[in-house]
Amino acid sequence: MQDKLKIKLSIADRVYPLTIDPAQEEALRKAAKDIETLISKFEQNYAVRDKQDVLAMCALQFASKVEQHNIDNNHVEIEAKLKQLEALLDRHL
Repeated sequence: MQDKLKIKLSIADRVYPLTIDPAQEEALRKAAKDIETLISKFEQNYAVRDKQDVLAMCALQFASKVEQHNIDNNHVEIEAKLKQLEALLDRHL
């Protein structure tokens, strides 16, 4: 079993100490960097004074990307099943 790793991530001017599996470190650091980049983008493009508003917009953007990815994957799965069904029907007709 791997030892746990203690790291600190800075998001929106706050430091979050975490105890994680070493395999998670790269993804967590990249995620924190992506959040910071998006925060900067929102602060530059919109007159946002409250960090909570910026963080809410970041959460919405990331969640919508996940949901869109799920929707796209679902469409791909449905299309593949329809093609299988079409092939089955073609064989029996």
